[in-house]
Amino acid sequence: MSMTTTMDADDVRRLSDEATQRLLNKPGTASSTQGGWMMIATILIEAWDLYAIAFVLIFIKTDFNPTPAQIGLVTAAVQGGALVGALLGGVFADRFGRKTVFIGTMVLFIILAIAQAFVRDIWELIIVRLLIGIPLGSDIANGYAYIMESMSKGKREQMGSRWQFMFGLGEVFSILVITLMYVWGMDHSLLWRIALALGAVPAAILLIGRLDLPETPLSLLQRGQFVKAKEVSKRLFDDPLDMLPDQDQKLPKPKLGDFLKVIWADPIKRRATIFAWISNACQGAEFTAWGFYLPVILVLSGVGVSNSGDITGTNLVTALIFCLATVSGYVAPLMLPKIGHRGVAMWGFGLAFAGLILGGFAIQNDWKILIVVGACILMWGHYWDASNGMTIASMVAPTRFRATAAGFGYVFVKAAAFFGAFVFPLVNASLGKAGATFAVSILSLIGFLAAKFILPEVYGYVEAEKEA
Repeated sequence: MSMTTTMDADDVRRLSDEATQRLLNKPGTASSTQGGWMMIATILIEAWDLYAIAFVLIFIKTDFNPTPAQIGLVTAAVQGGALVGALLGGVFADRFGRKTVFIGTMVLFIILAIAQAFVRDIWELIIVRLLIGIPLGSDIANGYAYIMESMSKGKREQMGSRWQFMFGLGEVFSILVITLMYVWGMDHSLLWRIALALGAVPAAILLIGRLDLPETPLSLLQRGQFVKAKEVSKRLFDDPLDMLPDQDQKLPKPKLGDFLKVIWADPIKRRATIFAWISNACQGAEFTAWGFYLPVILVLSGVGVSNSGDITGTNLVTALIFCLATVSGYVAPLMLPKIGHRGVAMWGFGLAFAGLILGGFAIQNDWKILIVVGACILMWGHYWDASNGMTIASMVAPTRFRATAAGFGYVFVKAAAFFGAFVFPLVNASLGKAGATFAVSILSLIGFLAAKFILPEVYGYVEAEKEA
């Protein structure tokens, strides 16, 4: 059992920061790579839950006959819950550690995912989906902190930028499974309940895989738990941190009020963080406003719909578009060493803008093939522009605020996604499908300009805190 001693506070902080810098510049081990994959896999679960609702919404409408406002709340509730979860989970993880959060969030998600199958009316479904967003948002914030603290320089950036690749896989899986259930003739009232509850299956697998993961050494260092930090550092980085004493030390808990003060004190941190917030907001609304409603847009435009009204063809077209997007999500991290974070963001937002403009004109003129082409260009670009906002926000933050920074960054994704999911149907009703598409393209243009004029190149950046 470790024993806590009291050294001079400045000496403890100096040793902690020295060990942190040492680990941030070291190569990782197989164990650190495993932990990174276990954290980024959360996106699979979020993608399943988020996109499954898009495909079964038509069946939920038949069962519960919701109002337009209730439809908006059903689709946006998870985003609102995730917004709260990102803030609370990030702060909690910085104060009490990463492992406590990543175990607790998976347990809570499994329970709530299954609960969706047993709701009795539309308001119960809205409430459960609001609650299910809380562990999702918490896990994303905590997961990005874990990746940035457990993997080596360069590798951690690529893993964090695999967000969209994992998102694409989750979307494709949900599309294919739901389409199979639909083709098999499953009762529609049962189909939507099973589809939403199935998210508990990958969550349970992920929970089992995470049980053996350690706390990150950097989080332990920042909380004065030197004994455990040395042990975990040996496992993840093959470094016993011999400069540290063999006793735990007392360190003050991080103060939330210092978070923005520290970020604003350094021009690189400040500009990179501002870009991350803008990028997260633009891509969150960009996707939720158009990509989320893509199946509805394709159906209303008659793409893949048979004369009898069967939508299997639409689902398959959507699946192919997201297969292409998944490839894009796989390629984006590979491009980081070549064109950096600025290049990935500029190309991503630029292509998304072009795809939305083309899609708007195609919808306006009923060019069905070009609607699909525009969607493909948009999704390829989106899976680039959305890949690195969370990575940048968490990478440039000091370790003692890293989960808070990731959570704060994710708030911009979810606030924009909530806004997009709720408002896009209203904009569509007011401006029409083409006008709404042109309106969404403004977000992509803003993201492009932010990447060009605000974001400093931070590929390979190693955080070193400077006092305000």
